[in-house]
Amino acid sequence: MEIGESSESPEGKKKSKSKTPRKPKDSVLKQKSPAEFFADNKNIAGFDNPGKCLYTTVRELVENALDSAESISKLPIVEITIEEIVRSKFNSMIGLAEHERVDEELYDDFESAKAREKRLAKEARIQEIQAKNANLGKKVKEPVASKAMKGRGETSYYRVTCKDNGKGMPHDDIPNMFGRVLSGTKYGLKQTRGKFGLGAKMALIWSKMSTGLPIEITSSMKGQNYTSFCRLDIDIHRNIPHIHVHEKQDKKERWHGAEIQIVIEGNWTTYRSKILHYMRQMAVITPYAEFLFRFLSDAPDKNVTVKFARRTDIMPPVPLETKYHPSAVDLLLIKRLIAETSKQNLLQFLQHEFVNISKSHAERLIGEMGPDFSHKMLVKSLTSQQIVRIHQLFRQAKFDDPSGDCLSPAGEYNLRLGIIKELHPDMVATYSGSGFATCSVLKYLKATPFLSKLESVLVEKMLSNWNSYKINQAQDKIGVFVSIVSTKIPFKGTGKEYIGDDISEIAAAVKTSIQQCCTQLKSKILKRIQAREQQERKRNLSKYIPNVTGAIYDVLKEMSHLHASKRKRYTNEDAEVLNKVSNHIITRETLGEKLAQHVEQVDYEMALEYATQSGVNEEPRENIYIQTLEGESKFVDFQSPVFVFRLFQ
Repeated sequence: MEIGESSESPEGKKKSKSKTPRKPKDSVLKQKSPAEFFADNKNIAGFDNPGKCLYTTVRELVENALDSAESISKLPIVEITIEEIVRSKFNSMIGLAEHERVDEELYDDFESAKAREKRLAKEARIQEIQAKNANLGKKVKEPVASKAMKGRGETSYYRVTCKDNGKGMPHDDIPNMFGRVLSGTKYGLKQTRGKFGLGAKMALIWSKMSTGLPIEITSSMKGQNYTSFCRLDIDIHRNIPHIHVHEKQDKKERWHGAEIQIVIEGNWTTYRSKILHYMRQMAVITPYAEFLFRFLSDAPDKNVTVKFARRTDIMPPVPLETKYHPSAVDLLLIKRLIAETSKQNLLQFLQHEFVNISKSHAERLIGEMGPDFSHKMLVKSLTSQQIVRIHQLFRQAKFDDPSGDCLSPAGEYNLRLGIIKELHPDMVATYSGSGFATCSVLKYLKATPFLSKLESVLVEKMLSNWNSYKINQAQDKIGVFVSIVSTKIPFKGTGKEYIGDDISEIAAAVKTSIQQCCTQLKSKILKRIQAREQQERKRNLSKYIPNVTGAIYDVLKEMSHLHASKRKRYTNEDAEVLNKVSNHIITRETLGEKLAQHVEQVDYEMALEYATQSGVNEEPRENIYIQTLEGESKFVDFQSPVFVFRLFQ
């Protein structure tokens, strides 16, 4: 009997065929769409709770707006509005009628009679104790207001609107740009703020989960005679847009950019300071942008309007898309590049699809790959084994570091301007490294420290000994800004809030930058201390002018009464001084005036030297803003770390 043959008789076979086939067991394998995955794990993208969701929504919309304007070298104007929507208004928006409570005990904020009696008794005891303390003359603490009981059902809704003057979006691409997770325009090898194709889409997913309302997008591009309007939500299970309205409207104004409006559940009370703090951070790092932030509420006392004015019209150059560095590619990426390349042979592929591989270098690499490789072999005919060989050689061979020409760092000039405009520090030091980071360390006199999460971790680990830089951690308030630019920043999570300090290259670049800034601060602090000490010594002389004047005058007067024979040993100048004392030309009063004038002169010279060394004065500062140029002018900019010289033609 051969393997695989049945041992049953023909009759048995017939009987087995006549039996009802057994029903296959249901498969336990399930699938999730990308939208469904992020809806179930929204904390990955920074949507942990309603308050955090409001903050992350604002952040994602603002950064998308900046990217859009910078991509066309347009000075950004970003308007962000958060409008509070009370529950009754929200119910009216969705057509839900108001409903009175029937069973009060069913609700989470219900307070029983016994609990209310206990609370009132406690408040009465506190008031009695405070009254006794007041009668005894003791300091009475302000009574703490009772916390209002707020049930889980008492949610807050907000309409978030972001408008910019950026590039706008192609009409046909709008649905997929907002309604399909992991689709976007920022997946190339290029420096952008967004990377994951999640920001606005996660806001839409949260809107669908919390309010069920769609997102509204209005967009217009340069040269278009219409405005695109789209209202849509997302089919989470299928990861496709669900379009309500998608139409072209008449263009009523000369505007290009995008306006995005979305209604979500949030918490303004707990995240108010963080949102405003973020807007201030953006004003610091992008002083060439203009921000208008508004919070609107039915209660006028809760309204907030903050405008962050533009400080300069000097923008960093537009980042360029670049090619992959051979030492940073993997097998999958090499296969993808082979499939997408337009080059025919291996030599052209290596030379044109990667950076830092010249023709001669490519020829040497091919020669090192082995006899199975040649310059003119078709790149699309490479086998899996040959691709592995290329990958192994890329990992082992020596290549020059990337030049960084494709990057567009904020630069010392803009960082310094933004810090001075928003924070008014006592001292500023900036440093721009050739690696990853542009850093600024600032010292405050009467301002709040401004330290972000990344810098706080790195500063604590790398620069624990501030005293060596003449910085007193107990008294001085220090702020640290680090601007890191790259085509791929290693964020810890898609929320883009943390950068790991375990990347040695980044940690080394940031450490060096902070140390250089601290060295600059140390020099400024030492000069200031020295100048102040000298100034103080000169000022102290004025305290002793009366006593010194009297003593010197008494000596001169006594010497003037000496016999003429004894005066001969003095020089002509000394003898002239004594004659003036004898003739009352030099008196006690005139000598005091001369000494006071000398001290004032020395004090003025020292103050001038101090102001020159420190670069600041202690007088009230006057805000100085560079006005935006009207019309078109031809000019050439000569930039340095601390100023820009503009030559008009």
